[in-house]
Amino acid sequence: MKEQTLQRLEFNKMKETISQYAVSYMGKKHIEQMIPMTNVKLIRSKLDETAEAKALLQLGASIPIPSLEGIEPVISLLGTGYVLSEKDFTHVYQFQVSCSQLIKYMATKHLAAPNVSTYASSIHELDSLKAAIDRSIRSGRVVDSASKELMRVRKRLAVFEERLKGKLDSLMSKHRSILQENLLSTRNGRYVLPIKKEHRKLVKGTVLDESASGQTVYIEPAEVMQLQFELSGLRAEEAREELKVLSDLTALAERYAQELEINVETVGIYDFIIAKAKYALTIKGANVELNNSGIMDLREARHPLLGDKMIPLDFVIGRTFQSLIITGPNTGGKTLALKTIGLLTVMVQSGLLVPVKEGSVMSIFSNIAVDIGDGQSIEHALSTFSAHIGNIIDILQLADRSTLVLIDEMASGTDPGEGVGLSVAILEELHRRGSTVVATTHFSEIKKFAEAAPGFENARMEFDADTLQPLYRLRIGEAGQSYAFLIALKLGIPASIVERSRSIADSGFTFDFSQHEIQRSLTTENKSKDTKEPSASSIKKEMVSKSFQLGDSVYVSYLGRTGIVFETEDAKGIVGVMVQKQRFKINKKRLTLHIESKDLYPEDYDLDIVLETKEDRKKRKLMNRKYVQGLTIEKKGQD
Repeated sequence: MKEQTLQRLEFNKMKETISQYAVSYMGKKHIEQMIPMTNVKLIRSKLDETAEAKALLQLGASIPIPSLEGIEPVISLLGTGYVLSEKDFTHVYQFQVSCSQLIKYMATKHLAAPNVSTYASSIHELDSLKAAIDRSIRSGRVVDSASKELMRVRKRLAVFEERLKGKLDSLMSKHRSILQENLLSTRNGRYVLPIKKEHRKLVKGTVLDESASGQTVYIEPAEVMQLQFELSGLRAEEAREELKVLSDLTALAERYAQELEINVETVGIYDFIIAKAKYALTIKGANVELNNSGIMDLREARHPLLGDKMIPLDFVIGRTFQSLIITGPNTGGKTLALKTIGLLTVMVQSGLLVPVKEGSVMSIFSNIAVDIGDGQSIEHALSTFSAHIGNIIDILQLADRSTLVLIDEMASGTDPGEGVGLSVAILEELHRRGSTVVATTHFSEIKKFAEAAPGFENARMEFDADTLQPLYRLRIGEAGQSYAFLIALKLGIPASIVERSRSIADSGFTFDFSQHEIQRSLTTENKSKDTKEPSASSIKKEMVSKSFQLGDSVYVSYLGRTGIVFETEDAKGIVGVMVQKQRFKINKKRLTLHIESKDLYPEDYDLDIVLETKEDRKKRKLMNRKYVQGLTIEKKGQD
C-alpha cells in the first residue's frame, strides 16, 4: 500500500504510540517496519498471537522479556577482530540468563498461548557460554581464577603493592612537616608526595608535576622508584593476561554468533507481540473475523487515536451492497467515519487488535485507495478540485475487486452540476470494477443516484435538529441532509427567505419569469422601438421547451441513466420519471428526450403495462370487475 495512503489514515502516528510500549531496540524496529499484509492466513495468525498475549496480560502475568541493553553493539562487533570488554560480557551473560527465564515461563503457557509460546523453542540457552563468562567475569571485572597466569601475576602484584604501601606510609610520616597536605597523590599512574615548594630539596626524588599556583611540587621519592617501576611491569603483564582471557571468551562467543542473533531476533519478536498486546489493552482492542470477499461488519468501532471520546460507529458493507454513500451536515463525523474504517482495516492487516465489539467482521484488501482531505499543495498551487482529480486518477490506477476506496466530499471544489456528473461516472466505474467504495457527499443528486443504482446504498450521520448538534451516529439505509435551511432559520435568517430557498431547491431551480421578465421586456420595447430586442410573446415562446409525453424515454443527466415518463410536467416544470422501478420527480431541464413514446409503443398500447407493476395491474382488473374489501393499490414513494 502507498505510504501516502498510510499517512492520510494516520497509521504512522498510531505506530509511534505502539512503539512506546516496546522495551527493546528490536521490538521498536519491528514496529517501525510494520506494514499491512494481504495473506489472510498470515493475518489470522498474527491477530491470534496478539490476542493470546493480551489474554496473558489480562491474567496479571508479568512476561519476562529479556533486556537487550548493550547487546546490539556486541552482535555488530562479533567476527570483526574486536575483543569484547568485561562490560560487553556482563550484558551477554545477563541476556542469556533472561532468555532461560523466558523459556521456562513460556513452557508453562503452552495451553493458554499455543501460538505465542512456540517462539521460545527457537531460543538457545547457550549454557557453555554462560558458564565460561560466569567463571571469568564477576561484577564487571576479570576474576583471578580466570587463568593460572593471571592468578600468578596478581599474587605478585599484591606483594609489591603491600611493600610499596609500607614504604610510602614511612615516607609520609618522615616528611609530615613539609607536606602541603597529608595525602598521597598519583601522577601518570605513579605515587608522589605533595611537598611545599620551598622544601623541595629536602626530599630525594623526581619532580613529576607542580600545582597551578606553583606552591606545591609532586615528587616521586627515590626510595620507591624501583618498586613502582616493577609494579608498572606487573600491571602491564596483568593487562596482557586479562586480554588473553577476554580474547578466548570472544572467540567462544563468535562460535555462537548465529545462536545469539537468533535469540536477539526472537526476543525482539516477543517484545513486538507484547507491545501490540499492551496497546490493545489500552484501546480496548478485540479480535475480528476475516474474509477476502469485501464483507465488513463493524460493531461499536472507535478511532484508536480518539478512544472513548468518539461515539461508537456501526458499519456494514459487502453483503447486499458494495458501495456506500454517506451524507450529513458538515462537522457531522463523515470524514471521521471514513478514517476510522480505513485505519481499522490497515490495523487488522498489520496484525493489530482493533477497538470494536467482539464478533465484528473485517475484509482483507490488496489495496486501500483514499482521497481524504483537500490535498492542496502550496508549492504547486494546486486547487482543491485538481487535487481531488489527481487522487481519483491514482485510485483508478489501482481499483479492482480487492480494493477498498475511501473518498471524502465527492463533487466538491468545482461546478456542482459537472462535479455531480463526474462523481456519478466515477462511482459507476468503481462499481463496475468490483471495488468496495465508501464515499461522503452533501449533494442530493448523488444521494438519489445511490438510492436508484443497484449495489449502492445511502447512509447518514445523525443530527439533533433541536440543538443543532451532530450526533456522530451512522444510520445505514437512509440519506441525510445538510440541515442548511434549519440551521439558517434557527440562527435568524427570515422565514420567508428560507421558504423561498426550499422552493428553489425543491423545484430544481425552476423560476417563474412570466410576470417580471415579460414586463421588463415590454418596458424595454416601448423605450426603444427601433431595436431588435424580442417582444414579450417571443420571450414566452423561447422559455417554453418541448413538453414530455407519457411513455417517453428520457435521459437523466445526473443519474447517467434513462427512464420512462410516468407523469407529465406540472406547473413548476417537474416531470415524473421511473428509473429501474424507482420513481423520481425531476425538473425538465435535467431531462433529454431519448426516444419518443410513439416510436416506442404501437398505437393504442396500454402504458399501464410499463408504468404499473404486474401485481398492481392484476388488482386494477379485479377492482374494475367488482368490489373487494381490503384490496388497495399503493404507490411507491417518489423522490
